Amino acid sequence: MSVQSAIAARDADALPGKRDEDWRWTDLRGLIRTVPEPSPPLAREAMGEGPFASLAARVVAIGNGRGEAAIDIAADQVVALDVVSRGGGSHAATLRVDVAAGVTATLLESYRGLGEYLASTALTITLGEGARLERIVLAEEDADGVAVSQAEVVLAADAAFSQTTLTCGARRQRLETRVSHPGGHAQLRLDGVYLLAGKRHADLTSAVKHTGLDGRTDQLTKGVVRDQARGVFQGRIVVAEGADKTEARMGHHALILSERAEVDAKPELEIYADDVVCAHGNTIGALDEDALFYMRQRGLPEVEARAMLTEAFIGEVIDRIGHEGAREAARAWAAERLKGE
Repeated sequence: MSVQSAIAARDADALPGKRDEDWRWTDLRGLIRTVPEPSPPLAREAMGEGPFASLAARVVAIGNGRGEAAIDIAADQVVALDVVSRGGGSHAATLRVDVAAGVTATLLESYRGLGEYLASTALTITLGEGARLERIVLAEEDADGVAVSQAEVVLAADAAFSQTTLTCGARRQRLETRVSHPGGHAQLRLDGVYLLAGKRHADLTSAVKHTGLDGRTDQLTKGVVRDQARGVFQGRIVVAEGADKTEARMGHHALILSERAEVDAKPELEIYADDVVCAHGNTIGALDEDALFYMRQRGLPEVEARAMLTEAFIGEVIDRIGHEGAREAARAWAAERLKGE
């Protein structure tokens, strides 16, 4: 079942739902009874500038599913991809990103929305041998929007792919990354931060398949949820037979700051090879009351102390962003989202 095909056919029964194991916590079929009419065209001047426009040498804009279908990166550069949903309706975009062998690049990807809409973005990202790509995803969808982004990443030997996903959720939102890892000293980092309030929902799902010798994966996701928000983390790392000497680590940690908030987590390791180093960890809890008490004893108001603790909690992920401008933008985004925490 595919969100893209459901939108194209306007068939709500084709949407994934809770009976689909990978979608049981992000039920689109139960939420959407009728797929909306296609979204109207969105003029480039009506989109405004995305959050990364000033950091990139090249900007690619997708408005309501329409825009460039291919991004070829043949030389070292920073590219901003700005995906905007506005005016209601439903729309889908399919994009291809190719990074040539030996090239070092940064993809600054943003999602912005306004109003009620159903949006799907499908990306295929391919890295040539020895290529380096850092992908930063900042998703700021509308609270009434339903949005799905699915990326298929294919690595070559000696390639390095780093990703950090930052989101504040939507009515329903899923940010999915699937990686084909060939080994061959290729390196992969998959990180994420979700900061959810109100009734927002965010689903960070990933799947990595190691198929060859000498591959490395490092994954760290942290989330903060409050009010009636819901965070979902699903991470799967598969080490296939013959993928010896794989190193893979996955960590997911979340803070729940109110009684009605919810976090569902499913970290998985499937190992069919010998001579590997693999581990995963998962923790869900509240703020450290001793640390909060300590800070308040030194004169900090409770609201400020809570914000500082939560900012430090997610800061470990943000500090791993390599691109300096994107790292500072992520810190500013997090500070804004944590105001009044």
